[in-house]
Amino acid sequence: MEKKRFKMPHNYVVVFSIVILAAILTWIIPAGQFEREGRYVIPGTYHPVDPNPVGPVGVFYSVEQGFVQTADIIFFIMFAYGFVHMLIKNGSFDALMGALIRKTRNFDDRIIFVIIMITFGILGATMGMSEETYGMYPMFIGISAALGYDAIVGGSIVYIGVSTGFASAILNPFTLGVANTISGITTSPEMMIYRVVCFVIFEGVGIFYVLRYAGRIKRDPSKGLLYGTEYQNMGKEKTREEMVQTQLNGRHIICGIIFVVVIGLMIWGVLAKGWYIDELSTLFFIAMVVAGLAGGFGPSTIAAEFIEASKSMVRGAFIVGVSRAIMITMQNGLIIDSVLYYLSSALNGMSGVLAAMLQVIVQNVINVFIPSGSGQASAVMPIMAPLSDLLGVSRQTANLAFTFGDGYSNMIIPTGIFTISGLMGLPVDKWFKWISKLFVIFFVLELVMITGAVLLGL
Repeated sequence: MEKKRFKMPHNYVVVFSIVILAAILTWIIPAGQFEREGRYVIPGTYHPVDPNPVGPVGVFYSVEQGFVQTADIIFFIMFAYGFVHMLIKNGSFDALMGALIRKTRNFDDRIIFVIIMITFGILGATMGMSEETYGMYPMFIGISAALGYDAIVGGSIVYIGVSTGFASAILNPFTLGVANTISGITTSPEMMIYRVVCFVIFEGVGIFYVLRYAGRIKRDPSKGLLYGTEYQNMGKEKTREEMVQTQLNGRHIICGIIFVVVIGLMIWGVLAKGWYIDELSTLFFIAMVVAGLAGGFGPSTIAAEFIEASKSMVRGAFIVGVSRAIMITMQNGLIIDSVLYYLSSALNGMSGVLAAMLQVIVQNVINVFIPSGSGQASAVMPIMAPLSDLLGVSRQTANLAFTFGDGYSNMIIPTGIFTISGLMGLPVDKWFKWISKLFVIFFVLELVMITGAVLLGL
């Protein structure tokens, strides 16, 4: 009798199971809280509180609240992809890609991936871009498929590019900016240079990792992790040759200009005006309508295409809400602060390089429970900053440990792994198998670079 092969459950089932596990932990881990000034933790104020374990009804309530609390991100994904979808449907995407391929036909087409990854990396490192890329995965998966690669390559050039920059945090206002404010410091010129070096090393390794995989499957498609599955030709609406033959017209050029203007406005808005999800959602909403009209669509067609775009992104968008339920469950069960207290207490008695390395490890673990960058900074750095003084680690280095642990662990923690695989439309086991190896490489690099910061006296 043939053995039944294990089939990975649906992403939602796995994440909901983790929510249940979080609820179980609220019955095991002692409840406790820190006092806070605003959203900032006050060090030394941790105290036990009456337990508030989460029951079965509470689990479902957490999921509902997860959708409510992430509604802005969910609708941002819809509007951002709505804009991209409009460019695809009016033919601008194919025509512009065809022109790009013709211009680079004398070069290895992977140079396009390098340019995209570096661009996203710089945006992540400086303006803290991360969620802003959520609606763009289908477009780059389409580019990858047209060039003869798979969806893993297409999704990775966006995700690894931007997440590596976000974690290196040269100027990232959402992590480094908040951490510096809490720590009462500004990034020194020496540490700024060191962060740039970290960015170059991590981004270089990430690019090499992607290009190596891309080259392997271009030579032999059977080497791809998606080979032989229903996802093998994902995103492949047209072949490379068909795109090359697609000629640009006036409407396509106008839509291309709109795309460049929108990206420029997004960067300007975030850096100069402090825009975030609500403002960016509005920008992409307007851009979707304008691109539709410029592409020759009437109002009814634009509305119909927006609905079509939303359908294709529901799976990825809604996983954001389900994933948030993990943190909400632990917050409602009053164990988030307990986890933070016990983990930070484990650093007592350490010093120097060992203390800095353990700070990186602790931050990686804490990110499992508090996956928000600015939220984690608000909770963790009021404790870690003064603690680093006692450990003989500078606050500059403590902040480096924080941005490393917060950023790179997003590649592997449940909320990160399920959100990104959902946005890409890939089975989580395939994405995990691919990204986990890179995470191990990055984790070793984190420890090496934090050791270097201590030895250099930064």
